Amino acid sequence: MSKGAETRDAILDTASRLARTVGLGGITIGTLASSAKLSKSGLYAHFKSKESLQLQILEHARSGLVAEVVAPALATPRGEPRVRALFENWLTWADKQGGCLFVAASSELDDRPGPVRDQLVRCQQDWLDTLAEVFRTGLSEGHFRADAEPEQFAFEEDGVLLSHHLSSRLLRDERSADRARSAFEALLDNARVK
Repeated sequence: MSKGAETRDAILDTASRLARTVGLGGITIGTLASSAKLSKSGLYAHFKSKESLQLQILEHARSGLVAEVVAPALATPRGEPRVRALFENWLTWADKQGGCLFVAASSELDDRPGPVRDQLVRCQQDWLDTLAEVFRTGLSEGHFRADAEPEQFAFEEDGVLLSHHLSSRLLRDERSADRARSAFEALLDNARVK
Protein backbone atom coordinates (compact mmCIF):
# COMPACT_ATOMS: atom_id res chain seq x y z
CA MET A 1 0.00 0.00 0.00
CA SER A 2 1.37 3.43 -0.93
CA LYS A 3 1.96 6.15 1.64
CA GLY A 4 -0.92 8.14 0.14
CA ALA A 5 -3.28 5.16 0.48
CA GLU A 6 -2.11 4.58 4.07
CA THR A 7 -2.74 8.23 4.90
CA ARG A 8 -6.18 8.09 3.27
CA ASP A 9 -7.08 4.92 5.27
CA ALA A 10 -5.92 6.56 8.51
CA ILE A 11 -8.04 9.63 7.73
CA LEU A 12 -11.06 7.46 6.95
CA ASP A 13 -10.56 5.50 10.19
CA THR A 14 -10.65 8.80 12.09
CA ALA A 15 -13.63 10.00 10.04
CA SER A 16 -15.56 6.79 10.71
CA ARG A 17 -15.03 7.08 14.46
CA LEU A 18 -16.05 10.73 14.35
CA ALA A 19 -19.15 9.97 12.24
CA ARG A 20 -20.41 7.49 14.83
CA THR A 21 -20.56 10.31 17.37
CA VAL A 22 -21.42 13.45 15.36
CA GLY A 23 -23.14 11.81 12.38
CA LEU A 24 -22.11 12.00 8.75
CA GLY A 25 -23.66 15.46 8.51
CA GLY A 26 -21.59 16.66 11.47
CA ILE A 27 -18.32 15.90 9.74
CA THR A 28 -16.72 18.75 7.88
CA ILE A 29 -13.29 19.04 6.33
CA GLY A 30 -12.46 21.37 9.23
CA THR A 31 -13.60 19.07 12.05
CA LEU A 32 -11.90 16.11 10.43
CA ALA A 33 -8.69 18.06 9.85
CA SER A 34 -8.63 18.94 13.53
CA SER A 35 -9.33 15.34 14.64
CA ALA A 36 -6.81 13.86 12.18
CA LYS A 37 -4.25 16.60 12.96
CA LEU A 38 -3.93 17.54 9.28
CA SER A 39 -4.33 20.76 7.38
CA LYS A 40 -7.65 21.55 5.73
CA SER A 41 -5.91 21.93 2.38
CA GLY A 42 -4.23 18.52 2.78
CA LEU A 43 -7.56 16.93 3.61
CA TYR A 44 -9.31 18.75 0.79
CA ALA A 45 -6.77 17.29 -1.64
CA HIS A 46 -7.96 13.81 -0.65
CA PHE A 47 -11.72 14.37 -0.69
CA LYS A 48 -12.61 17.57 -2.63
CA SER A 49 -16.05 17.94 -1.00
CA LYS A 50 -18.08 17.02 2.07
CA GLU A 51 -20.26 14.72 -0.04
CA SER A 52 -17.22 12.91 -1.44
CA LEU A 53 -15.89 12.52 2.10
CA GLN A 54 -19.21 11.08 3.32
CA LEU A 55 -19.37 8.62 0.41
CA GLN A 56 -15.83 7.48 1.07
CA ILE A 57 -16.54 7.07 4.80
CA LEU A 58 -19.44 4.75 3.95
CA GLU A 59 -17.29 2.77 1.51
CA HIS A 60 -14.51 2.50 4.07
CA ALA A 61 -16.98 1.23 6.69
CA ARG A 62 -18.43 -1.24 4.18
CA SER A 63 -14.95 -2.57 3.41
CA GLY A 64 -14.31 -2.99 7.13
CA LEU A 65 -17.60 -4.85 7.59
CA VAL A 66 -16.76 -7.21 4.73
CA ALA A 67 -13.23 -7.83 6.02
CA GLU A 68 -14.13 -8.30 9.69
CA VAL A 69 -17.63 -9.77 9.56
CA VAL A 70 -18.48 -11.32 6.21
CA ALA A 71 -15.17 -12.80 5.02
CA PRO A 72 -14.43 -14.66 8.29
CA ALA A 73 -18.00 -16.01 8.34
CA LEU A 74 -17.62 -17.29 4.78
CA ALA A 75 -14.55 -19.23 5.92
CA THR A 76 -16.71 -21.31 8.31
CA PRO A 77 -18.68 -24.42 7.27
CA ARG A 78 -21.80 -23.77 5.21
CA GLY A 79 -25.21 -23.75 6.81
CA GLU A 80 -26.07 -22.99 10.41
CA PRO A 81 -22.41 -22.58 11.50
CA ARG A 82 -21.99 -19.85 8.89
CA VAL A 83 -25.26 -18.16 9.86
CA ARG A 84 -24.08 -18.15 13.50
CA ALA A 85 -20.63 -16.84 12.58
CA LEU A 86 -22.09 -13.93 10.62
CA PHE A 87 -24.30 -12.97 13.58
CA GLU A 88 -21.52 -13.26 16.18
CA ASN A 89 -19.00 -11.46 13.96
CA TRP A 90 -21.38 -8.51 13.59
CA LEU A 91 -21.91 -8.27 17.36
CA THR A 92 -18.15 -8.29 17.95
CA TRP A 93 -17.47 -5.82 15.12
CA ALA A 94 -20.16 -3.34 16.19
CA ASP A 95 -19.05 -3.43 19.83
CA LYS A 96 -15.39 -3.02 18.87
CA GLN A 97 -16.25 -0.08 16.59
CA GLY A 98 -18.25 1.68 19.29
CA GLY A 99 -21.44 1.04 17.33
CA CYS A 100 -22.40 0.51 13.73
CA LEU A 101 -21.95 3.52 11.48
CA PHE A 102 -24.66 2.22 9.14
CA VAL A 103 -27.22 2.08 11.94
CA ALA A 104 -26.24 5.54 13.14
CA ALA A 105 -26.43 6.98 9.62
CA SER A 106 -29.78 5.32 8.89
CA SER A 107 -31.82 7.59 11.14
CA GLU A 108 -29.80 10.60 10.05
CA LEU A 109 -30.29 10.00 6.31
CA ASP A 110 -33.60 8.14 6.06
CA ASP A 111 -35.47 11.19 4.72
CA ARG A 112 -32.60 13.01 2.99
CA PRO A 113 -32.46 12.17 -0.71
CA GLY A 114 -29.14 12.25 -2.49
CA PRO A 115 -26.02 10.26 -3.29
CA VAL A 116 -25.00 9.66 0.34
CA ARG A 117 -28.40 8.20 1.24
CA ASP A 118 -28.35 6.15 -1.99
CA GLN A 119 -24.95 4.70 -1.02
CA LEU A 120 -26.23 3.88 2.48
CA VAL A 121 -29.27 2.13 0.98
CA ARG A 122 -26.98 0.04 -1.26
CA CYS A 123 -24.84 -0.91 1.74
CA GLN A 124 -27.90 -1.92 3.76
CA GLN A 125 -29.39 -3.89 0.87
CA ASP A 126 -26.06 -5.67 0.34
CA TRP A 127 -26.06 -6.60 4.04
CA LEU A 128 -29.61 -7.97 3.91
CA ASP A 129 -28.76 -9.88 0.72
CA THR A 130 -25.71 -11.35 2.46
CA LEU A 131 -27.78 -12.46 5.45
CA ALA A 132 -30.34 -14.06 3.13
CA GLU A 133 -27.71 -15.78 0.98
CA VAL A 134 -25.87 -17.20 3.97
CA PHE A 135 -29.20 -18.51 5.29
CA ARG A 136 -29.84 -20.05 1.85
CA THR A 137 -26.69 -22.17 2.32
CA GLY A 138 -28.37 -23.59 5.41
CA LEU A 139 -31.36 -24.53 3.30
CA SER A 140 -29.16 -26.29 0.75
CA GLU A 141 -27.34 -28.11 3.57
CA GLY A 142 -30.66 -29.30 5.02
CA HIS A 143 -30.21 -27.37 8.29
CA PHE A 144 -33.39 -25.36 7.90
CA ARG A 145 -36.99 -26.07 6.91
CA ALA A 146 -37.55 -26.13 3.16
CA ASP A 147 -40.36 -23.58 3.51
CA ALA A 148 -38.21 -21.09 5.47
CA GLU A 149 -37.90 -17.83 3.56
CA PRO A 150 -34.33 -16.44 3.44
CA GLU A 151 -35.42 -12.81 3.04
CA GLN A 152 -37.74 -13.06 6.05
CA PHE A 153 -34.99 -14.66 8.13
CA ALA A 154 -32.59 -11.87 7.08
CA PHE A 155 -35.19 -9.23 8.00
CA GLU A 156 -35.69 -10.73 11.45
CA GLU A 157 -31.98 -11.33 12.07
CA ASP A 158 -31.23 -7.73 11.13
CA GLY A 159 -34.02 -6.67 13.49
CA VAL A 160 -32.29 -8.49 16.34
CA LEU A 161 -29.01 -6.75 15.47
CA LEU A 162 -30.70 -3.34 15.29
CA SER A 163 -32.40 -3.95 18.63
CA HIS A 164 -29.04 -4.91 20.14
CA HIS A 165 -27.49 -1.71 18.80
CA LEU A 166 -30.22 0.46 20.31
CA SER A 167 -30.19 -1.41 23.60
CA SER A 168 -26.42 -1.43 24.01
CA ARG A 169 -25.63 2.04 22.65
CA LEU A 170 -28.58 4.18 23.73
CA LEU A 171 -29.92 2.30 26.74
CA ARG A 172 -26.50 1.01 27.89
CA ASP A 173 -28.14 -2.34 28.71
CA GLU A 174 -25.32 -4.62 29.85
CA ARG A 175 -27.44 -7.64 28.97
CA SER A 176 -28.05 -6.51 25.40
CA ALA A 177 -25.72 -9.07 23.80
CA ASP A 178 -27.26 -11.88 25.88
CA ARG A 179 -30.74 -10.74 24.90
CA ALA A 180 -29.72 -10.56 21.22
CA ARG A 181 -28.27 -14.07 21.37
CA SER A 182 -31.45 -15.36 23.00
CA ALA A 183 -33.61 -13.78 20.29
CA PHE A 184 -31.30 -15.15 17.59
CA GLU A 185 -31.52 -18.66 19.08
CA ALA A 186 -35.33 -18.46 18.97
CA LEU A 187 -35.13 -17.33 15.34
CA LEU A 188 -32.81 -20.23 14.46
CA ASP A 189 -34.95 -22.73 16.37
CA ASN A 190 -38.01 -21.62 14.43
CA ALA A 191 -36.17 -22.11 11.12
CA ARG A 192 -34.61 -25.50 11.89
CA VAL A 193 -35.79 -28.80 10.48
CA LYS A 194 -37.78 -30.44 13.30
